[in-house]
Amino acid sequence: MMDIALFATVVILHLYTLRRKQALGEPRSGEDATTDTRGDNDDIIPQKCLQDGTSLNAQELICLVTADNQPLPHGGLRAQMRLQNLWHRATYVLVRHEPEHLESHGDTHHPSNIFVLVQKRSTQKDYCPGRWDPTPGGVVGFGESYVDNVLREIQEEMGIDVSTGNAQNNEWQRLFTFSYQDARVRVWGDFYECIYRGTLHDLKLQDEEVESVERMSLQELQHKFQHHPEEFMPDACHAMKLYFQRTLDVSVQRKLLKGYSSSDLDAYQLRPKPAVIFFDCDDCLYFDGWKTANQLTAKINEWCVNHGLQPGQSYGLYKEYGTALRGLLAEGYLDDNPQAIDGYLQSVHDIPIAQLLKRDDRLRQLLLRIDPSIPKYIFTASVRDHAERCLKALGIDDLFVDIIDCKACQLETKHSRFSFQVAMQVAGVENPEECLFLDDSVKNIQAARSMGWRSVLVGLKGRDDGKPVSSEHAELEVDRIHDIESCLPELLVAPAAEPAAQIL
Repeated sequence: MMDIALFATVVILHLYTLRRKQALGEPRSGEDATTDTRGDNDDIIPQKCLQDGTSLNAQELICLVTADNQPLPHGGLRAQMRLQNLWHRATYVLVRHEPEHLESHGDTHHPSNIFVLVQKRSTQKDYCPGRWDPTPGGVVGFGESYVDNVLREIQEEMGIDVSTGNAQNNEWQRLFTFSYQDARVRVWGDFYECIYRGTLHDLKLQDEEVESVERMSLQELQHKFQHHPEEFMPDACHAMKLYFQRTLDVSVQRKLLKGYSSSDLDAYQLRPKPAVIFFDCDDCLYFDGWKTANQLTAKINEWCVNHGLQPGQSYGLYKEYGTALRGLLAEGYLDDNPQAIDGYLQSVHDIPIAQLLKRDDRLRQLLLRIDPSIPKYIFTASVRDHAERCLKALGIDDLFVDIIDCKACQLETKHSRFSFQVAMQVAGVENPEECLFLDDSVKNIQAARSMGWRSVLVGLKGRDDGKPVSSEHAELEVDRIHDIESCLPELLVAPAAEPAAQIL
């Protein structure tokens, strides 16, 4: 059953698609490129009133800020801010309506059962008059804090008391701060969520600010966003995108890792859609209790013993050089020429993959559901032939654009910076944050983080000791590859048709 997290995913995907359909271009860092689509007649009266100083609250002294949200020492007049489109502060409040006298029915997390109060702005407003606002709040006054403003505005405009110990047990919490700019507004907003437990009759609307209030389910609100975006405030729409993203991230326990656009709640941004997804192969796309991995290890040890090394010495080479192959080359146990290297790689990967791995139709269907506009690559420390045999055994060999193997990376360790650079070059991606990486190795996950990639750790138990495994560098951690269905739902679309031909 769809809950609020899945609904958030639907909204994020829809708003992304809508923005593309409107040919608005990609947002700049920390901003939204949404264009204000109001007609000319909608702007004539506010502009005239701003110019002659007769607009609502035109002479109000407000908090002006720099582009990075630092308050200016003397503030400025509200009319000046609107006319010159100056950076300022404002609050945004999503008011969830949960009246105590109404009993909840059905799934209380379903978006059809989550209700919010949406304001219809007064036609006297100097910005977006007459539009719907799902995040009522206000412009922060000079010398006023965000918190003081939100407590004041919600009380003045709607009569909602969220002060400590209020009679209705209303609650509120701050969620994040964000920036937004378009041709009409430049604002640093503070976003709050309020739980209002009173009735609609208890609301006391401020006539000059609010024309009316409508109670809508999140599902209905999403429908209105979809079909009538011009009826809503563009900055509020952006704020709601961020809210849905944050709601989804909390529900799947996504970590806030420093350095990513969506990691700083004091300068919160929309996360860029992945331009590419890199999948590790062994122990990531499948889990067989490390049977395949153990056979590969045994074959490497066997080759080394047959060439004069002591049993177990291959593991020492791996620990010192990153791979046994690099150790063999460095210490002269293997000739550094293509024929010798290919012979070694062929020998150590000569294991019965078809007997070890079975077709995984669940995995196939999951991969088919990933947004087809996002190319998928295999990024493996193994060789292409081994990866191809694994993919064929799993029944997914036709679902990837290419395989980036150890030879493509010139035998460098997978966790080297060079290997990650090769992967990006092969995929044709320049922005590292648009790279999504799934791997079972904490060392590889750490390397991906150092490159600026986003990562998912697949597998929560260690091969050697069976103890829990975790990575501070992974945004998400899952036990099996199939679990990305629940933690990355924003990447999934409706089930796709089977591809007509093999891509590899």
